[in-house]
Amino acid sequence: MMTDDMELVREYTAHQSEPAFETLVNRYVNLVYSAALRRVNDPHLAEEVTQAVFIILARKAGSLGPKTILPSWLHRAGCFVAADVLRSRRRRTQREQEAYMQSMVNDPPPGADEAWRQIAPLLDTAIADLSEKDRHAIVLRFFENRTLDEVGRALGGNEDAARMRVRRALEKLRVYFFKRGVSSTTEIIAGAISANSVQVAPMALAKSVTAVAVAKGAAATASTLTCIKGALKLMAWTKAKMAIVTGAVVLAAGTGTIIIYNGLSAQPIAKPLEGIPKDWYVMNGSLGQWDWSNNAINGHSTNGDSILASTKQYGDVTISAMVNTTNRGADLAFRMQDANNGYVLCFAPDGTPWAADNGSHIQLRKRVSGEESDVATFTRRGLPQSAKLTILARGPRIEVRLNDITVLKTNDSTFPSGFIGARVYGDPGKPDDATFSNVTFH
Repeated sequence: MMTDDMELVREYTAHQSEPAFETLVNRYVNLVYSAALRRVNDPHLAEEVTQAVFIILARKAGSLGPKTILPSWLHRAGCFVAADVLRSRRRRTQREQEAYMQSMVNDPPPGADEAWRQIAPLLDTAIADLSEKDRHAIVLRFFENRTLDEVGRALGGNEDAARMRVRRALEKLRVYFFKRGVSSTTEIIAGAISANSVQVAPMALAKSVTAVAVAKGAAATASTLTCIKGALKLMAWTKAKMAIVTGAVVLAAGTGTIIIYNGLSAQPIAKPLEGIPKDWYVMNGSLGQWDWSNNAINGHSTNGDSILASTKQYGDVTISAMVNTTNRGADLAFRMQDANNGYVLCFAPDGTPWAADNGSHIQLRKRVSGEESDVATFTRRGLPQSAKLTILARGPRIEVRLNDITVLKTNDSTFPSGFIGARVYGDPGKPDDATFSNVTFH
Protein backbone atom coordinates (compact mmCIF):
# COMPACT_ATOMS: atom_id res chain seq x y z
CA MET A 1 0.00 0.00 0.00
CA MET A 2 2.74 2.42 0.96
CA THR A 3 4.57 2.11 -2.37
CA ASP A 4 1.74 3.46 -4.53
CA ASP A 5 0.53 6.48 -2.52
CA MET A 6 2.45 8.92 -4.68
CA GLU A 7 1.53 7.04 -7.83
CA LEU A 8 -2.10 7.73 -6.97
CA VAL A 9 -1.25 11.38 -6.30
CA ARG A 10 0.48 11.64 -9.68
CA GLU A 11 -2.47 9.91 -11.37
CA TYR A 12 -4.85 12.41 -9.80
CA THR A 13 -2.62 15.38 -10.70
CA ALA A 14 -2.16 14.32 -14.31
CA HIS A 15 -5.71 13.26 -15.13
CA GLN A 16 -7.89 14.67 -12.29
CA SER A 17 -8.73 11.04 -11.61
CA GLU A 18 -11.53 10.85 -9.06
CA PRO A 19 -11.04 7.07 -8.50
CA ALA A 20 -7.37 7.67 -7.63
CA PHE A 21 -8.26 10.43 -5.17
CA GLU A 22 -11.10 8.39 -3.68
CA THR A 23 -8.66 5.54 -3.03
CA LEU A 24 -6.43 7.92 -1.07
CA VAL A 25 -9.40 9.27 0.90
CA ASN A 26 -10.61 5.77 1.79
CA ARG A 27 -7.09 4.84 2.82
CA TYR A 28 -6.48 7.75 5.17
CA VAL A 29 -9.83 9.27 6.16
CA ASN A 30 -9.85 7.38 9.48
CA LEU A 31 -6.36 8.63 10.36
CA VAL A 32 -7.20 12.27 9.62
CA TYR A 33 -10.61 12.14 11.30
CA SER A 34 -9.20 10.54 14.46
CA ALA A 35 -6.45 13.17 14.82
CA ALA A 36 -8.97 15.96 14.21
CA LEU A 37 -11.37 14.56 16.80
CA ARG A 38 -8.63 14.44 19.44
CA ARG A 39 -7.77 18.08 18.81
CA VAL A 40 -11.23 19.66 18.54
CA ASN A 41 -13.27 17.16 20.61
CA ASP A 42 -16.35 17.71 18.45
CA PRO A 43 -17.41 15.05 15.89
CA HIS A 44 -19.07 17.53 13.53
CA LEU A 45 -16.11 19.90 13.65
CA ALA A 46 -13.74 16.95 13.17
CA GLU A 47 -15.59 16.11 9.94
CA GLU A 48 -15.12 19.70 8.76
CA VAL A 49 -11.40 19.54 9.57
CA THR A 50 -11.14 16.25 7.65
CA GLN A 51 -12.90 17.78 4.67
CA ALA A 52 -10.51 20.74 4.73
CA VAL A 53 -7.41 18.51 4.88
CA PHE A 54 -8.35 16.60 1.74
CA ILE A 55 -9.27 19.80 -0.10
CA ILE A 56 -5.77 21.03 0.74
CA LEU A 57 -4.37 17.74 -0.58
CA ALA A 58 -6.30 18.18 -3.83
CA ARG A 59 -4.98 21.72 -4.23
CA LYS A 60 -1.36 20.93 -3.34
CA ALA A 61 -1.08 17.44 -4.90
CA GLY A 62 0.99 18.73 -7.79
CA SER A 63 3.61 20.22 -5.47
CA LEU A 64 4.24 17.08 -3.40
CA GLY A 65 7.62 15.46 -3.98
CA PRO A 66 8.02 11.78 -4.88
CA LYS A 67 9.44 10.95 -1.43
CA THR A 68 6.48 12.43 0.48
CA ILE A 69 5.25 10.17 3.28
CA LEU A 70 1.57 10.85 2.67
CA PRO A 71 0.01 9.69 5.98
CA SER A 72 2.49 11.85 7.90
CA TRP A 73 1.85 14.79 5.57
CA LEU A 74 -1.91 14.43 6.07
CA HIS A 75 -1.53 14.19 9.84
CA ARG A 76 0.53 17.38 9.93
CA ALA A 77 -1.92 19.18 7.64
CA GLY A 78 -4.71 18.11 10.00
CA CYS A 79 -2.83 19.64 12.93
CA PHE A 80 -2.57 22.96 11.05
CA VAL A 81 -6.28 22.98 10.17
CA ALA A 82 -7.35 22.03 13.70
CA ALA A 83 -5.08 24.71 15.18
CA ASP A 84 -6.65 27.36 12.96
CA VAL A 85 -10.15 26.15 13.81
CA LEU A 86 -9.43 26.30 17.54
CA ARG A 87 -7.89 29.75 17.25
CA SER A 88 -10.93 31.05 15.37
CA ARG A 89 -13.26 29.61 17.96
CA ARG A 90 -11.29 31.25 20.78
CA ARG A 91 -11.68 34.61 19.08
CA ARG A 92 -15.45 34.24 19.10
CA THR A 93 -15.93 33.05 22.66
CA GLN A 94 -14.02 31.58 25.56
CA ARG A 95 -16.49 28.70 25.75
CA GLU A 96 -14.65 27.01 22.89
CA GLN A 97 -11.49 26.88 24.99
CA GLU A 98 -13.48 24.92 27.53
CA ALA A 99 -14.67 22.60 24.76
CA TYR A 100 -11.05 21.94 23.87
CA MET A 101 -10.40 20.94 27.48
CA GLN A 102 -13.45 18.68 27.60
CA SER A 103 -11.55 15.48 26.81
CA MET A 104 -9.45 16.15 29.91
CA VAL A 105 -12.43 16.96 32.13
CA ASN A 106 -14.88 14.17 31.25
CA ASP A 107 -14.86 10.88 33.05
CA PRO A 108 -13.30 8.16 30.88
CA PRO A 109 -15.77 5.89 29.09
CA PRO A 110 -16.17 2.38 30.54
CA GLY A 111 -13.05 0.30 29.89
CA ALA A 112 -11.03 3.24 28.53
CA ASP A 113 -7.30 2.83 28.96
CA GLU A 114 -6.03 5.32 31.56
CA ALA A 115 -2.79 6.03 29.72
CA TRP A 116 -4.66 6.80 26.50
CA ARG A 117 -7.12 9.06 28.33
CA GLN A 118 -4.21 11.12 29.62
CA ILE A 119 -2.10 11.38 26.47
CA ALA A 120 -4.86 11.65 23.83
CA PRO A 121 -5.45 15.44 24.23
CA LEU A 122 -1.70 16.06 23.94
CA LEU A 123 -0.74 13.45 21.33
CA ASP A 124 -1.07 15.28 18.03
CA THR A 125 0.63 18.45 19.24
CA ALA A 126 3.46 16.30 20.61
CA ILE A 127 3.87 14.49 17.29
CA ALA A 128 3.77 17.79 15.38
CA ASP A 129 6.70 19.00 17.51
CA LEU A 130 8.89 16.05 16.46
CA SER A 131 11.44 16.28 13.68
CA GLU A 132 10.19 15.28 10.23
CA LYS A 133 11.70 11.77 10.23
CA ASP A 134 10.65 11.09 13.83
CA ARG A 135 7.11 12.20 12.94
CA HIS A 136 7.10 9.94 9.87
CA ALA A 137 8.31 7.02 11.97
CA ILE A 138 5.59 7.39 14.65
CA VAL A 139 2.77 7.82 12.13
CA LEU A 140 3.87 4.87 10.00
CA ARG A 141 4.61 2.56 12.93
CA PHE A 142 1.63 3.25 15.20
CA PHE A 143 -1.03 4.98 13.09
CA GLU A 144 -0.51 2.81 10.01
CA ASN A 145 0.75 -0.31 11.91
CA ARG A 146 3.71 -0.72 9.54
CA THR A 147 6.44 -3.20 10.32
CA LEU A 148 9.85 -1.83 11.25
CA ASP A 149 11.17 -3.08 7.93
CA GLU A 150 8.48 -1.10 6.08
CA VAL A 151 9.20 1.99 8.17
CA GLY A 152 12.91 1.68 7.46
CA ARG A 153 12.41 1.37 3.71
CA ALA A 154 9.97 4.31 3.63
CA LEU A 155 12.57 6.47 5.38
CA GLY A 156 15.42 5.31 3.18
CA GLY A 157 17.03 3.04 5.76
CA ASN A 158 16.70 -0.46 7.17
CA GLU A 159 14.88 -2.21 9.99
CA ASP A 160 17.57 -1.52 12.60
CA ALA A 161 17.64 2.19 11.76
CA ALA A 162 13.84 2.32 12.00
CA ARG A 163 13.90 0.57 15.38
CA MET A 164 16.35 3.14 16.75
CA ARG A 165 14.38 6.08 15.33
CA VAL A 166 11.06 4.81 16.71
CA ARG A 167 12.67 4.24 20.11
CA ARG A 168 14.13 7.76 20.18
CA ALA A 169 10.86 9.32 19.00
CA LEU A 170 8.90 7.49 21.72
CA GLU A 171 11.33 8.76 24.33
CA LYS A 172 10.79 12.32 23.10
CA LEU A 173 7.04 11.81 23.41
CA ARG A 174 7.49 10.39 26.92
CA VAL A 175 9.46 13.48 27.97
CA TYR A 176 6.88 15.78 26.35
CA PHE A 177 4.04 14.12 28.28
CA PHE A 178 6.02 14.05 31.53
CA LYS A 179 6.62 17.81 31.36
CA ARG A 180 2.85 18.20 31.13
CA GLY A 181 2.06 16.06 34.15
CA VAL A 182 1.60 12.63 32.48
CA SER A 183 4.05 10.04 33.75
CA SER A 184 4.32 6.85 31.68
CA THR A 185 6.78 4.54 29.92
CA THR A 186 7.62 4.33 26.23
CA GLU A 187 6.13 0.82 26.12
CA ILE A 188 2.81 1.96 27.54
CA ILE A 189 2.75 4.99 25.22
CA ALA A 190 3.47 2.81 22.19
CA GLY A 191 0.72 0.37 23.12
CA ALA A 192 -1.81 3.12 23.83
CA ILE A 193 -1.17 4.89 20.52
CA SER A 194 -1.20 1.68 18.50
CA ALA A 195 -4.47 0.49 20.04
CA ASN A 196 -6.40 3.78 20.05
CA SER A 197 -5.00 6.35 17.63
CA VAL A 198 -7.15 5.51 14.60
CA GLN A 199 -10.88 4.96 14.81
CA VAL A 200 -13.48 4.52 12.10
CA ALA A 201 -14.80 7.76 10.59
CA PRO A 202 -18.54 8.15 9.86
CA MET A 203 -19.56 5.96 6.93
CA ALA A 204 -20.63 8.76 4.59
CA LEU A 205 -17.63 10.96 5.27
CA ALA A 206 -15.27 9.44 2.70
CA LYS A 207 -17.70 9.95 -0.19
CA SER A 208 -18.56 13.53 0.76
CA VAL A 209 -14.87 14.35 1.29
CA THR A 210 -13.96 12.96 -2.13
CA ALA A 211 -16.72 14.82 -3.95
CA VAL A 212 -15.91 18.20 -2.41
CA ALA A 213 -12.12 17.80 -2.47
CA VAL A 214 -11.97 16.77 -6.15
CA ALA A 215 -13.86 19.98 -6.94
CA LYS A 216 -11.05 21.82 -5.06
CA GLY A 217 -13.58 22.97 -2.44
CA ALA A 218 -16.04 24.62 -4.82
CA ALA A 219 -18.96 23.15 -2.84
CA ALA A 220 -17.38 23.58 0.60
CA THR A 221 -19.05 25.65 3.30
CA ALA A 222 -17.80 29.13 4.10
CA SER A 223 -16.43 27.97 7.46
CA THR A 224 -14.49 25.14 5.80
CA LEU A 225 -12.99 27.53 3.24
CA THR A 226 -12.03 29.91 6.05
CA CYS A 227 -10.16 27.23 7.98
CA ILE A 228 -8.46 26.07 4.75
CA LYS A 229 -7.22 29.61 4.16
CA GLY A 230 -5.94 29.89 7.72
CA ALA A 231 -4.27 26.47 7.63
CA LEU A 232 -2.51 27.23 4.35
CA LYS A 233 -1.12 30.42 5.91
CA LEU A 234 0.13 28.42 8.90
CA MET A 235 1.74 25.86 6.61
CA ALA A 236 3.43 28.59 4.58
CA TRP A 237 4.61 30.38 7.74
CA THR A 238 6.00 27.17 9.22
CA LYS A 239 7.95 26.49 6.04
CA ALA A 240 9.28 30.05 5.99
CA LYS A 241 10.16 29.93 9.69
CA MET A 242 12.18 26.75 9.18
CA ALA A 243 14.09 28.49 6.40
CA ILE A 244 14.73 31.50 8.65
CA VAL A 245 15.95 29.32 11.53
CA THR A 246 18.18 27.32 9.17
CA GLY A 247 19.63 30.55 7.81
CA ALA A 248 20.22 31.89 11.31
CA VAL A 249 22.07 28.72 12.29
CA VAL A 250 24.25 28.93 9.17
CA LEU A 251 25.05 32.59 9.80
CA ALA A 252 25.88 31.94 13.44
CA ALA A 253 28.03 28.89 12.73
CA GLY A 254 31.01 31.07 11.89
CA THR A 255 30.92 32.72 15.30
CA GLY A 256 30.02 29.65 17.33
CA THR A 257 26.79 31.30 18.50
CA ILE A 258 23.25 30.10 17.74
CA ILE A 259 20.33 32.31 18.74
CA ILE A 260 16.92 30.66 18.87
CA TYR A 261 13.81 32.83 18.83
CA ASN A 262 10.41 31.93 20.18
CA GLY A 263 7.66 32.22 17.57
CA LEU A 264 6.31 35.51 16.28
CA SER A 265 7.39 37.51 19.31
CA ALA A 266 11.09 37.12 18.39
CA GLN A 267 12.01 37.01 22.08
CA PRO A 268 14.78 34.73 23.33
CA ILE A 269 13.53 31.50 24.89
CA ALA A 270 14.00 31.78 28.65
CA LYS A 271 16.54 29.38 30.15
CA PRO A 272 15.29 27.37 33.17
CA LEU A 273 16.75 28.31 36.53
CA GLU A 274 19.71 26.21 37.64
CA GLY A 275 19.46 27.29 41.24
CA ILE A 276 17.68 29.82 43.40
CA PRO A 277 18.74 33.25 42.03
CA LYS A 278 21.23 34.92 44.38
CA ASP A 279 19.17 38.11 44.48
CA TRP A 280 15.95 36.37 45.56
CA TYR A 281 14.96 36.50 49.22
CA VAL A 282 12.29 35.17 51.58
CA MET A 283 9.59 37.82 51.57
CA ASN A 284 7.65 36.04 54.30
CA GLY A 285 8.69 33.10 56.49
CA SER A 286 12.26 31.89 57.00
CA LEU A 287 15.18 31.00 54.73
CA GLY A 288 15.23 27.46 56.15
CA GLN A 289 11.89 26.77 54.48
CA TRP A 290 13.47 26.92 50.99
CA ASP A 291 16.30 25.04 49.28
CA TRP A 292 17.57 23.97 45.87
CA SER A 293 17.92 20.19 45.36
CA ASN A 294 17.10 17.66 42.64
CA ASN A 295 17.15 20.53 40.10
CA ALA A 296 14.16 22.23 41.70
CA ILE A 297 13.18 24.94 44.15
CA ASN A 298 11.72 23.15 47.18
CA GLY A 299 9.46 24.81 49.74
CA HIS A 300 8.24 23.49 53.11
CA SER A 301 5.97 25.11 55.67
CA THR A 302 4.28 24.06 58.89
CA ASN A 303 3.76 27.57 60.25
CA GLY A 304 1.76 29.62 57.78
CA ASP A 305 2.72 31.61 54.72
CA SER A 306 6.21 31.54 53.17
CA ILE A 307 7.06 33.38 49.96
CA LEU A 308 10.35 33.17 48.05
CA ALA A 309 10.51 36.26 45.85
CA SER A 310 12.63 38.23 43.41
CA THR A 311 14.14 41.60 44.27
CA LYS A 312 13.32 42.91 40.80
CA GLN A 313 9.82 44.06 39.93
CA TYR A 314 8.03 42.94 36.75
CA GLY A 315 5.02 44.41 34.95
CA ASP A 316 4.30 42.43 31.80
CA VAL A 317 5.71 39.03 32.61
CA THR A 318 5.52 35.35 31.68
CA ILE A 319 6.24 32.79 34.39
CA SER A 320 6.33 29.03 33.83
CA ALA A 321 7.17 26.11 36.11
CA MET A 322 6.61 22.41 36.53
CA VAL A 323 4.93 22.25 39.95
CA ASN A 324 4.42 19.27 42.18
CA THR A 325 2.75 18.78 45.55
CA THR A 326 1.18 15.81 47.31
CA ASN A 327 0.11 17.16 50.67
CA ARG A 328 -1.36 20.65 50.27
CA GLY A 329 -0.63 23.09 47.42
CA ALA A 330 2.01 24.72 45.24
CA ASP A 331 1.55 28.41 44.45
CA LEU A 332 3.16 30.89 42.04
CA ALA A 333 3.17 34.56 43.05
CA PHE A 334 3.45 37.60 40.78
CA ARG A 335 3.09 41.37 40.88
CA MET A 336 3.61 41.18 44.65
CA GLN A 337 4.03 44.58 46.32
CA ASP A 338 4.88 42.90 49.61
CA ALA A 339 3.77 39.78 51.50
CA ASN A 340 0.23 41.14 51.83
CA ASN A 341 -0.48 42.60 48.39
CA GLY A 342 -0.32 40.94 44.96
CA TYR A 343 -1.53 37.93 42.97
CA VAL A 344 -1.13 34.25 43.86
CA LEU A 345 -1.92 31.31 41.58
CA CYS A 346 -2.94 28.40 43.82
CA PHE A 347 -2.50 24.82 42.56
CA ALA A 348 -4.47 22.22 44.57
CA PRO A 349 -4.30 18.87 42.72
CA ASP A 350 -6.14 15.65 43.40
CA GLY A 351 -5.28 13.96 46.69
CA THR A 352 -4.48 17.13 48.65
CA PRO A 353 -6.51 18.48 51.60
CA TRP A 354 -7.53 21.58 49.65
CA ALA A 355 -8.85 19.39 46.85
CA ALA A 356 -10.71 17.22 49.36
CA ASP A 357 -12.46 20.30 50.70
CA ASN A 358 -13.12 22.18 47.45
CA GLY A 359 -12.28 19.78 44.59
CA SER A 360 -8.97 19.79 42.72
CA HIS A 361 -8.50 23.22 41.20
CA ILE A 362 -6.31 26.05 39.96
CA GLN A 363 -7.31 29.36 41.49
CA LEU A 364 -6.12 32.90 40.80
CA ARG A 365 -6.35 34.85 44.03
CA LYS A 366 -5.68 38.48 44.92
CA ARG A 367 -4.15 39.54 48.24
CA VAL A 368 -5.08 43.07 49.37
CA SER A 369 -3.84 44.15 52.81
CA GLY A 370 -3.44 40.49 53.74
CA GLU A 371 -6.99 39.49 52.75
CA GLU A 372 -7.32 37.04 49.84
CA SER A 373 -10.20 36.95 47.37
CA ASP A 374 -10.94 34.79 44.35
CA VAL A 375 -10.40 36.30 40.89
CA ALA A 376 -10.93 33.19 38.72
CA THR A 377 -11.08 29.44 39.31
CA PHE A 378 -10.58 26.36 37.12
CA THR A 379 -11.86 23.08 38.61
CA ARG A 380 -11.12 19.67 37.20
CA ARG A 381 -11.56 16.26 38.79
CA GLY A 382 -8.35 14.24 38.72
CA LEU A 383 -5.96 17.20 38.37
CA PRO A 384 -2.49 15.56 38.41
CA GLN A 385 -0.13 16.24 41.29
CA SER A 386 2.57 17.30 38.85
CA ALA A 387 1.76 19.77 36.05
CA LYS A 388 3.18 22.64 34.04
CA LEU A 389 1.70 26.01 34.98
CA THR A 390 2.23 29.19 32.97
CA ILE A 391 1.12 32.72 33.86
CA LEU A 392 1.00 35.42 31.17
CA ALA A 393 0.38 38.91 32.52
CA ARG A 394 0.02 41.69 29.95
CA GLY A 395 -1.36 44.92 31.37
CA PRO A 396 -4.69 44.10 33.02
CA ARG A 397 -5.01 40.83 31.05
CA ILE A 398 -4.00 37.69 32.97
CA GLU A 399 -3.98 34.26 31.35
CA VAL A 400 -3.21 30.92 33.02
CA ARG A 401 -2.22 27.77 31.15
CA LEU A 402 -2.21 24.19 32.37
CA ASN A 403 0.17 21.99 30.37
CA ASP A 404 0.24 24.69 27.65
CA ILE A 405 -3.59 24.82 27.38
CA THR A 406 -5.35 28.01 28.46
CA VAL A 407 -7.71 27.34 31.38
CA LEU A 408 -8.22 30.82 32.84
CA LYS A 409 -8.52 34.29 31.34
CA THR A 410 -9.41 37.41 33.27
CA ASN A 411 -8.79 41.14 33.56
CA ASP A 412 -7.67 42.77 36.80
CA SER A 413 -5.73 46.00 37.10
CA THR A 414 -5.30 46.17 40.89
CA PHE A 415 -1.53 45.54 40.69
CA PRO A 416 0.22 46.61 37.46
CA SER A 417 3.68 45.35 38.52
CA GLY A 418 5.56 43.76 41.38
CA PHE A 419 7.81 40.92 42.50
CA ILE A 420 7.51 37.31 41.33
CA GLY A 421 8.16 34.06 43.18
CA ALA A 422 6.79 30.90 44.79
CA ARG A 423 4.66 30.29 47.87
CA VAL A 424 3.90 27.47 50.29
CA TYR A 425 1.32 27.62 53.07
CA GLY A 426 1.03 24.99 55.78
CA ASP A 427 0.43 24.34 59.46
CA PRO A 428 1.42 21.52 61.86
CA GLY A 429 -1.73 19.54 61.04
CA LYS A 430 -1.47 20.11 57.28
CA PRO A 431 2.15 20.76 56.26
CA ASP A 432 2.87 22.05 52.78
CA ASP A 433 5.68 20.66 50.62
CA ALA A 434 6.03 21.78 47.01
CA THR A 435 8.64 21.64 44.25
CA PHE A 436 9.07 24.04 41.33
CA SER A 437 11.24 22.78 38.49
CA ASN A 438 12.01 24.08 34.96
CA VAL A 439 11.26 27.57 36.28
CA THR A 440 11.45 30.32 33.64
CA PHE A 441 10.41 33.97 33.62
CA HIS A 442 10.85 36.91 31.31
